[in-house]
Amino acid sequence: MSKASLTMAWWAVSSAVFYFVVAAALAQGFGARNAIIGMLLSVVVYSVVNFVISRYAIRTGLSVALFSRILFGNAGAALATLIFFVTAIYYAVFEGSVIAVGIQTVLPAIGYKWAALIVVLYSVPMILGSIQHWLDKLNGVLLPLYLLGLVAAVVMAIAEYGYSNAWLSVGPAGGAPADGWWHCFVYFMGVWILMMYTFDYSRFGREQDIDYHSWFNFGTPFYLMALIVNGLFGIFLVGTVPMDGALSEVSVLLALLKLMGIGGLLFVWVTQTRINSANFYLATVNMETFFAQVLGVRVGKVVWAIVVGAIVYALMLADVFAYLLQSLAYQGIFVVAWVAIALTHILSSRYDRLFGGVVEYRSDRIPAFNPCGLAAWFGAAAIGLVLQQMGGLTASFSAPATALVAASIYGGLLSRAKPGWFVKGTA
Repeated sequence: MSKASLTMAWWAVSSAVFYFVVAAALAQGFGARNAIIGMLLSVVVYSVVNFVISRYAIRTGLSVALFSRILFGNAGAALATLIFFVTAIYYAVFEGSVIAVGIQTVLPAIGYKWAALIVVLYSVPMILGSIQHWLDKLNGVLLPLYLLGLVAAVVMAIAEYGYSNAWLSVGPAGGAPADGWWHCFVYFMGVWILMMYTFDYSRFGREQDIDYHSWFNFGTPFYLMALIVNGLFGIFLVGTVPMDGALSEVSVLLALLKLMGIGGLLFVWVTQTRINSANFYLATVNMETFFAQVLGVRVGKVVWAIVVGAIVYALMLADVFAYLLQSLAYQGIFVVAWVAIALTHILSSRYDRLFGGVVEYRSDRIPAFNPCGLAAWFGAAAIGLVLQQMGGLTASFSAPATALVAASIYGGLLSRAKPGWFVKGTA
């Protein structure tokens, strides 16, 4: 893909009400300044990690599924694609529900189940092409509308409620905790699924554009937009505009509708459609890969897109959000471990020395299980899950501990790895 096309397709991921709500919730729980510090630290870490990941994906052309074969063997790679497509479906449910509630609120004659069906019916055809021939153009049109909506919302909020610096003092009633910045930073490690998103998008980049993509497209400018600009907007919104009920994606939606009317619905539709183009696309291609690998089912992308749409619709109608959030917390530990292992593998020269710089990913040449990757993945995830269950300050170390343990185990085993762990028939 050209630089411009891949940029337009990827930057769809930068807009979602989710970003507004996360930042606002962290500000309310730990103080606005702590939330901002946590977001800034996250921008640094995200930029560094995705610099490495994007360059590797561009050079090799590997997807998450193919790269996971190298790390974990064929069976382990199937688990990685399962976690990936299920997580993408969960996010599609959240973001799609926001649009459906918006439609129902503005047009009460349309019930929620019909609004949800409308969202799914236009989302599925949206991904039946490819990111090269459709999603880049769609998001190229929607990006200026999204930016215009952000500016308009801020201007209208100030015009309606006036401006003060009170939004920078949003925080818990008892005052912001001293370690609040740490909790805010760690929370964003739970969204490291974006690293897997990066992998599957950046593989479409041209090698001659590698510096542009690693530094700009998948680097700091993107995360300044996704985390900082959106985050500041979310904090400003809850500190300026009265919310209906407890803070949630729905309460933020209702505040925008109160502030901007039908323009608020258009703004939310733009933000959610942009992010859901990525969610539906990645859920579909990874579901297709998973079932082809595990069950040998090869029925084409169209069928899997319809299946994803049906699952998203069913979950949008079911009262399962509490369970989805809990499931995402558990899956986040496995995702963090995957990222740490991926980074360790990419930064190590051991694999290249074993195979003379040749990357083998063909399924018939890869063993079912790679003890190097699987021991690191499950060992680190087990420790992370235990820490997560302990609650309090200890739980806040679950994701960082998972990353460190995964990298340590994989690095140690990789240094002594046998070629047969990665490729069949090698000594």
